[in-house]
Amino acid sequence: MGTVVASLFGLLFGTLVAGAWIGIALLTTAIGLAAFFTHIPIDRLFPQYIFNILTTPDLVALPLFILMGEFLFRTKLSQALFSGLAPWAGLLPGRLLHVNIVGCSIFAAISGSSAATTQVVGRMTLKELLNRGYSPELAIGSLAGAGTLGFLIPPSTVMIMYGVLANESVLRLFTAGFIPGLLLASTFGAYIMIRSSIKKDLVPESERALRHIPFRQRVAALRDLAPAMFLIVCVLGSMYGGLATPSEAAALGVVGAFLVALFQKALSLRVMRDIVLGAVQTCSVMGIIILGASVLGNITSTLGIPSAVANFVTEMNLSPILLIVALIALYLILGTALEGFAMIATTLPVVLPLVEAAGFDKLWFGIFMVLVVEMAQITPPVAFNFAVIQNITGRSTAYIAKVTFPFLVIMIMFVLLLALFPQIVTFLPDMLYG
Repeated sequence: MGTVVASLFGLLFGTLVAGAWIGIALLTTAIGLAAFFTHIPIDRLFPQYIFNILTTPDLVALPLFILMGEFLFRTKLSQALFSGLAPWAGLLPGRLLHVNIVGCSIFAAISGSSAATTQVVGRMTLKELLNRGYSPELAIGSLAGAGTLGFLIPPSTVMIMYGVLANESVLRLFTAGFIPGLLLASTFGAYIMIRSSIKKDLVPESERALRHIPFRQRVAALRDLAPAMFLIVCVLGSMYGGLATPSEAAALGVVGAFLVALFQKALSLRVMRDIVLGAVQTCSVMGIIILGASVLGNITSTLGIPSAVANFVTEMNLSPILLIVALIALYLILGTALEGFAMIATTLPVVLPLVEAAGFDKLWFGIFMVLVVEMAQITPPVAFNFAVIQNITGRSTAYIAKVTFPFLVIMIMFVLLLALFPQIVTFLPDMLYG
């Protein structure tokens, strides 16, 4: 078994160091292990396996949500979110900094992508906040932290990927993400209120006037949230109303995003071409990653690697909470070198049996994986949210890492809370689906 495990890591990291794409590295490793350590007829079984994986019904939702995100990226939704939320956010300590948190939460419920959430919301809010005199520390930090909610609040491309690889219901995963997503967003908001109350100069004195906006004007501002609410109803309303499956809801979301972009006059032939090309490129990369991870998971399972690792960890007599702490540390380290999807693809075949042996629910672990992927989004040097924010602000990676650190700590503490009280994750799906 030692030779097999050494070969697994040697092949995987060897191909990654050689510069291969994650998906190609996973597929190469799987084929190498199958050729050296099994008698599987690769030439006959792999094509059939590839077809079965890439035609999984739950996987249909993934390219549709990606296409919807491409449409939304080119709309004026961020401006509408800011206009609609600003009069209400002015009532809270921290004022318009809460637009980052609430705006990202709303957009997360539409797009399913962390990078898209950070880009669309940040493109409008950061410039406005900095021009008004808000502290760059909290403005940038809160955007980086809240932008990760694009993976936790459903719909979520990460949840779809996990559901396919772990053979878990995508609808149950979406449902499980609601309460943790809203709690984490609320925790970010609470931190902003506490921090800005302690250190008054983080929010400009002139912004106190926002408290005195007439109530009628606040209500009128809600009209600007209509496009976002329309899309949320299209996607989440159709799913939880029992009218559509996740894949059908994703299709409705694409139609809704197209109508919003059309209404805002944001479409042209050139934009449509960019939307299609962007969606095809993203889907192709993710398809290869999912395929490679699935094949590798099947081969490692055949070779008995996951059960051997699970037995080894079991013999160490780690308590469940210590196991979670160890996994958080592992994923924080991996997050410095791998992006989120790659982390799931490379580790899930080994880690999932280990976690199940420790007594954790597979559904709960899906939310755990989403959260550690979110941490990877703000763990340099490989951090998509950092890249997006750098593009908007021109700030250095070191500065963004410094101002984002408190939000990373909040996320780590939040994961430990979920480990101590897993009912936070499982309560809603158990209540709705049994």
